[in-house]
Amino acid sequence: MTIPGQDAVDPALVDLEKLAGWMDGQGLPGGDFEGVEQLAGGTQNILVRFRRGGREYVLRRPPKHLRKASNDVIRRESVVLAALTGSDVPSPGLIAACPEPDPDVLGVVFYLMEPIDGFNPSTGLPPQYADDDRWQHLVGLDVIDGIAALGAVDHEAVGLADYGKPDGFIERQVPRWLHELETFDELDGYPGPEIPELDRVAAWLDANRPTTWTPGIMHGDYHLANVLFAYDAPELAAIVDWEMSTIGDPLVDLGWMIAMWPAEGTTSGPAAGAGMGARGGFPTPDELVARYTERTTRDMSAIDWYVVLACFKCGIILEGTHARACAGKADKAVGDLLHATTLALFAKAATYL
Repeated sequence: MTIPGQDAVDPALVDLEKLAGWMDGQGLPGGDFEGVEQLAGGTQNILVRFRRGGREYVLRRPPKHLRKASNDVIRRESVVLAALTGSDVPSPGLIAACPEPDPDVLGVVFYLMEPIDGFNPSTGLPPQYADDDRWQHLVGLDVIDGIAALGAVDHEAVGLADYGKPDGFIERQVPRWLHELETFDELDGYPGPEIPELDRVAAWLDANRPTTWTPGIMHGDYHLANVLFAYDAPELAAIVDWEMSTIGDPLVDLGWMIAMWPAEGTTSGPAAGAGMGARGGFPTPDELVARYTERTTRDMSAIDWYVVLACFKCGIILEGTHARACAGKADKAVGDLLHATTLALFAKAATYL
């Protein structure tokens, strides 16, 4: 007999009967599953929302077709969410985690977290935001408050001393991503990186690298597609998708947000924010920097370097899809679009040099 709610999700992904037994072993409330729903959003990992025993949950697990690091990614996410639960950082609270693949449960690493009542701004703004410049402005500032709070967390005190490798983090960035770019040459049909500003930007980053910085928790991919806004107030409800988090320089998150921020007079940034609609009230990049400066003790004198690094890194990541498209391993139209975005990011970087 099919367990109630199982028809809402592929049992090969989430077997509710096995999940129920695991949850019982964790001391969580028992009973039937209710309101089972596989959530949209994200291109890789799977989210399933449900109620059981009067409590709401969201389950997160890797995709059906696992990649080499899929289980490690979900395990690391559960570790950082556990460390941040109860902190000032707006993030989903961790309820329980299965840190090792167990064939008697789901066969993969997974975790349960608290659901967040919020919406992703990259898919569009509801009327209360779209029609009110003040709400846009306040929530834009709150997005910055979120990473300022994250950067202020003592990672060692919350048990994340071994979560990353901060030694040499800044020094590794340019060579690490140039090496990534070189690997694209292995793809047949890729003509090589036709990026006019590449050498100039890389040389500038090496010559102007900050000499001192303070390690902290990084989200690693902080932009408007990875946050949720509250429906009933102009505030950040949660930071989500922690799969690239590590211990590094938190100012990289600020640089990434500025690099991805929708340009004034447009509706989207280079890699996030499409669908936001009218956004005349959102803060300018200068206002974002000023807001972060008010809420940190970090040295902000090299913030331009972090913005340029974000453009450099994101541009190379997107160029990877272009390279795969040239080799027939990705959609050509998507590859062409992302190559154009790469050129735009490097052109933006050049304006800071």
